[in-house]
Order: sequence, then C-alpha cells, then structure tokens
Amino acid sequence: MRVLALLIGLVAAACPGVAHEFWIEPHEYQVKSGAGVVADLLVGENFEGAPQVFFPDRATRSEVIRDGNVLPYQGRMGDVPAIQVAEPGAGLLILVHETRATTLKYKAWEDFAAFAAHKDFPDIEARHDERGLPRQDFFESYTRHAKVLIGVGGAEGEDRETGMETEFVALANPYTDDLSDGMPVRLLYQGRPRAGAQVEVFDRAPDKTVSVFLARTDAAGEAIVPVQPGHAYMFDAVVLRPAPEGGRPVWHSLWAALTFAVPAD
Repeated sequence: MRVLALLIGLVAAACPGVAHEFWIEPHEYQVKSGAGVVADLLVGENFEGAPQVFFPDRATRSEVIRDGNVLPYQGRMGDVPAIQVAEPGAGLLILVHETRATTLKYKAWEDFAAFAAHKDFPDIEARHDERGLPRQDFFESYTRHAKVLIGVGGAEGEDRETGMETEFVALANPYTDDLSDGMPVRLLYQGRPRAGAQVEVFDRAPDKTVSVFLARTDAAGEAIVPVQPGHAYMFDAVVLRPAPEGGRPVWHSLWAALTFAVPAD
C-alpha cells in the first residue's frame, strides 16, 4: 500500500492542471515539549493526498523556523515521512518547503482552461491568444511554496514572512490566540501584498469530512477566514504568469499553501 500511495503521489505531482494541491501535513499539529515532529509532503485533492519521498535536489529550500531562528532542514534522500525533526523546542514551529520548477505538457486547451478557471484567472483565454500561443501541445512550469504551523509545548510565537516567492503569513497564532472572529492571513507575492486574490480554503472536520470554500484578499492582501475548533485547514492560492522567454514553458504557476489546525478547546 505504501508503494501504491507513493506512485499515486508521483502521478498527482505531475498533474497540477487538474488542481492537485501540495502541502505539508504533520502527523500531529500539536506536540508536547521535548517530542519530535514528523510531517509529510503531500500532493492531492480536497485535502487528501499521497506522501512524497524527500528528494533534496527537488527543493530550492526546506527550513525549520522557531523563535526567529532559521535552520536548513537536512533531510535524507528517500525519507517517508519527508520531514522528521527531533525535539525542535517549545514554541510555534514553522516548516517551509519550496520546490524547483517542474514542467507539464497540455495536450488540450480545455484542460488548461479548466485549471485557470478553477484558480480564478477568467481572462486566461484572452491573455493566451494575445501572445499568439498554440491551443494544444504547449507547456507550463510550476513551483510549490508550502508552509505549516505546528504548536510545540505552549506554542508561543508568531508566523513571519520567510521570503518564499509567494506565501501566506498568518497574522494570528492558531494555537494561542482567539480565532472566534476568524483566522487573519496576509498573502504575499515577491514580498508584496497580493490584493484581490482568491484563497481556496480546505476545512477538514474531526470526522475527516472536508468542505471547500473561497475567500478573497482585500486591498492590503489580507483576508479573515472563518475557522472552527477541532478542525484542520489548508489555504491555497495560485499565481499564474507568463514563463520566461526562451524555454519550453509558456506559462508558470506558483502555488502557495498554508496548513494549520485549530485546537478543540
């Protein structure tokens, strides 16, 4: 079953055109002081995914951040779970993982159009045609920019901008702050707030059912997303831009993901 799951994950990782998300999911969102942290890199849909093998050469960065200290994550090639941190210390632990670009070929326009519509790019057809691009057999490249918040011990601390090309920054600590009015986040692209962007929210209840809804950032690139105690969340947002000239890809997408959980009490 483990081999099957990994094969499914590899296939899914090559198919973002059908909106497969990429995220970091710990085995436990809250751990006791002195305990280790174990997390999977997952690819899938509707907050259900297959674990990915850790390959250092597929990442541009993989880091462990706590209390302002940034440490490169030194994983071992082939590890599953991909991230294993021994006794990180008490506080709000932030894990980030940013991938190298992968290229995907679209044989049919409809597949790319469906992906773009899902991720809120309704003008993609006009933009594509303005550039004189073919409607079939064209390439897109994509990168993943994932972050997870984990509470260790008392979980004190706050999220921070990490410098990923696109990322969510949590404006509250889900393990210590009152989220009765929602979870405030800021979405960044190249270090600047991304206004008017779609945020796809995946909400997993304690019974493992998943609901999906949309939010949108304001002029400051911020959104307040309703959350519930005992639920786990993934926020997803995509940038879609022309790829650099001279290569096979004609489009490049950047996928930001933030995962966290809200304590049950």
